[in-house]
Formats: sequence, C-alpha cells, structure tokens
Amino acid sequence: MSTTSTNPSTAPLTVPPAKRKRKLPGWSTAMIGVAGAIVLLSTTSYLTGFPQLTSTGTWQTALRLALPILLAGLGGLWAERAGVVNIGLEGMMIMGTWGAAWAGYQWGPWAALVSAAVFGALGGLLHAIATVTFGVNHIVSGVAINLLGAGLTKYLSTLIFYPLSNNPRESPAVPKFDTYSAAGLSDWLGDLEAQQRVGISDVAGILRGITTGVSPLTMIAIVLVPATFLVLWRTRFGLRLRSCGENPVAAESLGVNVYLYKYTAVIISGALAGIGGAALVLNPGQPGYLEGQTGGRGYIGLAAMIFGNWRPGGLLGGAALFGYVDGLQLRSGGKTVLALFYGAVLLLAVIVVVQLVRKKWFSAAFAIVGAAILYFVYFSLDELPSELTAYAPHLVTLVVLAVASQRLRAPAADGVIYRRGQGD
Repeated sequence: MSTTSTNPSTAPLTVPPAKRKRKLPGWSTAMIGVAGAIVLLSTTSYLTGFPQLTSTGTWQTALRLALPILLAGLGGLWAERAGVVNIGLEGMMIMGTWGAAWAGYQWGPWAALVSAAVFGALGGLLHAIATVTFGVNHIVSGVAINLLGAGLTKYLSTLIFYPLSNNPRESPAVPKFDTYSAAGLSDWLGDLEAQQRVGISDVAGILRGITTGVSPLTMIAIVLVPATFLVLWRTRFGLRLRSCGENPVAAESLGVNVYLYKYTAVIISGALAGIGGAALVLNPGQPGYLEGQTGGRGYIGLAAMIFGNWRPGGLLGGAALFGYVDGLQLRSGGKTVLALFYGAVLLLAVIVVVQLVRKKWFSAAFAIVGAAILYFVYFSLDELPSELTAYAPHLVTLVVLAVASQRLRAPAADGVIYRRGQGD
C-alpha cells in the first residue's frame, strides 16, 4: 500500500477570488446624479445672481420642450435596440405634427395624439420596408424619410390648411389638453421659492415647475420611460427584440423571427416620434402646426438616446438637459444662458479634483484647460449673442456627445444589413 504526501512547498497556490465591487443600483445612481445637478444649479444661481436658473417658469418651459425630444429619443431607442438605425426620426416627427394638427382641429387633442402616432408609424413602416426587406443603407433611408416627411407635409398643408387658415405653412388653432396642478402643494412651493433661500428655494422652484400645469401628454411621456425599460429588459418579447440588435444570426438560429421583430420595433419607433411631433402641436405656447417647427428635435432626440447609452433612464436625463437649455434661452435670453458657463466651470473643477485623486493627469489637465476657456468667455462677455443663444441646445448636444463618447456602447449589430439564412 503506497501513500502520497503533498509537499507544501510544491503544492499549487490557491488564490482566493477577488471580491467584486458592488455597483450601486441604477435608480440610486440616477438619484445621486439628480441631487448633484440640483446642487450645481443652486450654487451657480447663488454665485451669479440669476434665480431664473431654477425658477418655476424656466422648468415649466423646459418640461414642455423636453417632451418631444424624449419621445423622439424613445423612438430611436426601440429601433436601434432591434438593430435599425433611425436617422428618419425628424421626418417622422414632421409627419406627426401634421397628423396631430389635422385630426386635432377636427376632433380634439386625443384624436391628435392617435393621428400623430399613425402618421409617424407610417414613416416607420416605410423605413422598415427599405432597410429590413430591401436592405437599403439605414442612413440613406433615414435621410430619404426626412426629405419625404418635409415634402409631404408641405403639399398636404397647401392642399388642406390653406383654405382654412389662408396660410399654407400654418394650420388653424388646435385645441389643447387641460392641465392639472396640485393646488395646495403648488402654493406652498411658490411661497418657499419667493423666500429666496439658498438651496431650499431652488428645489422648490424646480419641483413647482415640474408639478404645475401638467398635461395628460406629459404624464404619458413620463410613464413611457419605465414602460419601455420593463418591456425591453424584463419580458421575453424584449429579450428577443434586443437579440436582433446584438446578433440577429444567433437569434434566428434560436427560432426568433428577426424580420418581424425589426418591423415591430421600427413601426413603434415611428409612432413614438409621431407623438413627439404631437407634443409640439399641443404645446400651449403653439397655436397648431407650423412649417419647420420641429427645428431638428428629431436629431437632438437621437443625440439624447446616444448620450443615455441606449438606455431609457439615461435618455430621460439627456432629454431633460437639452430641454432645460432650450427653455432657459427662450425665457431668459443670453445673460442667463451665459451663467451656465460659470456652472460648467464649477463642474469641471469637481472633475479636476476627481481625476487628480485617481491620478489621471491628462484628463485633469484637459479639464483645467476647458475650465479656463469657459471662465474666460464668462468673464469677457456680458451676454451671449442671440445667434449663439438660439443654437444653445445644439451646441450642448455636440459638447455632451464629445464628452460622453468614450463610455458608449451601441448594440453590436446596429445598422448591419441582415438577410435571413446568413448563418447557413
């Protein structure tokens, strides 16, 4: 009988597995981000003397302007999670604005909402036929949808709206949704805001702005964010749809009808973009349909989706950012928008400290240079020129995408032309 002995000096070393760092839940990260943004705006408002940064009126306007961006971004999210790039969101929004005005003038705001979704879905169907069935390049098809939407609505407006409004570029006035407010809460928050206490009044102004004069369309748009997350990330349907955007060949091998899911996603995408167009027509500040009223918001919605890393929560934050800048420049003008430069300097100062602690010297130096440039602009100007102020949301879009580009990951098969049986 033989025995084997293990020599401790020659025995293989067993390294205990490294403990994984626990990541914060998504909702808690979002709450920290919201709290940080409020602190930044409150500090900027106090140091620059511009209470408009957190006033009720600014946030009411920002909420209304963020809705079409949010809805367009949700439309882009559905399409791209299924692997179809939807540059045509702008054209689908334009079609939605016309459909909302046409039906809303005759039958009211709920009919406007349904009609806008149908017109946008038709644009989505055309995009799906071109890209999914015929394999047309997604960008080319999207640009064609944008041109078609603009041309079609111009023709229809001349044909139908001109006899009613005597203006081929404008519809008659469209009835709006009733708005709702919590009267007691709104009054209490208004009193707090009027006291101009640092921090407290800022939070009160923000809360009052997003809870006063809320329309059913606003409620629907907000509900669509968690609904999209639940459908796409918590259901079998959503898993199959996302698999078409990650690896359609593998999805097909598992019995998924890739064409059907892509068609469904792009049609839903168009419907959401169309509802985004309806949000512009049903905005209390707009009489109805106006030619060119989308103003590139379909593209900004696409940028908000990319900023949000193809996730509904991040998209909501991007839409809020772009809507806020747009609302601020409309209500307060160049002086208040310039105050955001000071806020950006404060934010970059925090980033410098974080990067120095993490010993990322190049990133810290880059942030210092950016802060110096922004502070020089803020110190040198009394007011931003109106030409720049009008394009503030677009400039913010470019800056945010440039900063966030390093951490983004699109669906693996996004924009890839798929043909049934490719894996055979």
